[in-house]
Amino acid sequence: MTASTAPHALALNCTLTPSPEPSSTQLMADQVLEALAKHGVASESVRVVDHDVKPGVLADMGPGDAWPEIRRRMRSADILLIATPTWVGHMSSVAQRVLERLDAELSETDEEGRPLTFGKVALTAVVGNEDGAHKITADLFQALDDVGFTIPAQGGVYWNGEAMSGSDYKDLDAVPAAVASTQATMAANAVHLVSLLRDRPYPPA
Repeated sequence: MTASTAPHALALNCTLTPSPEPSSTQLMADQVLEALAKHGVASESVRVVDHDVKPGVLADMGPGDAWPEIRRRMRSADILLIATPTWVGHMSSVAQRVLERLDAELSETDEEGRPLTFGKVALTAVVGNEDGAHKITADLFQALDDVGFTIPAQGGVYWNGEAMSGSDYKDLDAVPAAVASTQATMAANAVHLVSLLRDRPYPPA
């Protein structure tokens, strides 16, 4: 892709930890964005908990709702990364709220009736020191697919620390080889898929 058509990525960090505190989820998201940057992808990151995203399933839930601005940034991106920690075996409540707000995308269509998300690619990242990453990834994939995003092959990366150990991803001395390899693969596949969707958009229903 040329510089003028280089894809843009938005990471939604769904940690429960407000800025500026360190976040394992932020670290994982940053590493995925770094892998995308090797393919010429510009990126930005939003720590959702820092913003007043109202509960609901509409694109705009009224005065004070921070989601419309986050949604605007998502709409201008080609790749959406949702990164979440694992809490009691599930995605964070922040990630769940993001999925609920994405439900509004089903009613936003182009002139041929296709959701505006149909040309966009989604990736996921999950961190935690307990089981749950496979289930969380599956839930994220299903929800993102439902609202029109396309998931590339091996489009999710995760790290599980030893159960009940209290270890955090941000405290590791190095990125585990399997995690780094998956980050590289998902980035390459995401950029490839963006190119394909640009050249051959999904047909109207």
